Amino acid sequence: MSVRPKAQSVGPKPPFWRDRAKRALIFQLLLIAAVVIFLLYIVGNTQDNLAARGITTGFGFLTNTAGFGIVQSLIDYSSQSTYGRTFLVGLLNTLVVSALGILAATIIGFTVGIARLSPNWLIARLANGYIEIFRNIPLLLQIFFWYFAVLRAMPSPRDSMTLGEVAFLNVRGLFLPEPQFLSGFGLIPLALGVAIVASIALAVWNRRRHEATGKRLPAGWISLGLIVGLPLLVLVVTGVPVTWDVPELRGFNFRGGVTVIPEFLALWLALSIYTASFIAEIVRSGIQAIPHGQTEAAQALSLPRNLVLRLVVVPQALRVIIPPLTSQYLNLIKNSSLATAIGYPDLVSVFAGTTLNQTGQAIEVIAMTMAVYLTISLLVSMFMNWFNARVALVER
Repeated sequence: MSVRPKAQSVGPKPPFWRDRAKRALIFQLLLIAAVVIFLLYIVGNTQDNLAARGITTGFGFLTNTAGFGIVQSLIDYSSQSTYGRTFLVGLLNTLVVSALGILAATIIGFTVGIARLSPNWLIARLANGYIEIFRNIPLLLQIFFWYFAVLRAMPSPRDSMTLGEVAFLNVRGLFLPEPQFLSGFGLIPLALGVAIVASIALAVWNRRRHEATGKRLPAGWISLGLIVGLPLLVLVVTGVPVTWDVPELRGFNFRGGVTVIPEFLALWLALSIYTASFIAEIVRSGIQAIPHGQTEAAQALSLPRNLVLRLVVVPQALRVIIPPLTSQYLNLIKNSSLATAIGYPDLVSVFAGTTLNQTGQAIEVIAMTMAVYLTISLLVSMFMNWFNARVALVER
């Protein structure tokens, strides 16, 4: 005889304020509404204040004449250029010092980081001293040091330090010869592009051949020969279609050539050396994160120390190095805004500084400046994340 279970009585549903999911949804909606109301209040209050002071909004000011000069410009610029042109000049100056700073900091950082682990006592102590000194001095002070204590103490133009009477260094900057390209020079960049494409194709073919047969060609040296030799060959065949505009001392300063202002040199040196001290520690920790068995196995095969480092240690250490290295690159780009302390015409100095003071368009200028740094940082992060995924271990 089967016994049916008793049906459980279903009571009344609890009120919605006792339902955790519904209560959480209500709180989220209330929070969103509060944020929207706050933003609307801020926008309305800002518009009222701007209208009371007679300040117009919008980006029409970008077409007005700037009326001031800029000491370094990678594009044509004069005091009759527009504020939009000023924005481009500051942006390019920021990108140049950031890109060159990243390049120099990476080279110095990797060199010092590897030297930090050198079995040579003197080299290891010198690398450690470099890290401890430059990492613990504020960046702004290092910028002041290079600018005021080093570059501003250089001799006058008449007593310039010279290299072969073609390059000159003095208190007003570094003066270098400027190339003047003649007809036919366009074939040289074309040859360089062909050499790069051929080198990439050779590297891919060499890797596949090595995986299939175990044989490998010295693709690195062949690629270097292509990239260097092919443009040089075209340069000779075309009759060297380039001349050099060498700077000359005329009056109280040099004329002609390319001028690298001391503000740029000071900022570039400070950013590179300061950031390299952090990169060196990242490289050291990444190398030490590799199991010692990897190094011992490579040494057991009688591989030279440089090959062990280049083929075994560094490729594996990159998987540990790249994520914190990305943060250092972003820090260097944002730290370049300290250029305003010594008058280097970067984006913050000429646009968020001079342009803002002359136009009074604070909201638009600051918004554009913030958007630039945000965009640059996101692009760098995307590239480094892609590169990190390329070198990451792939599970089978």
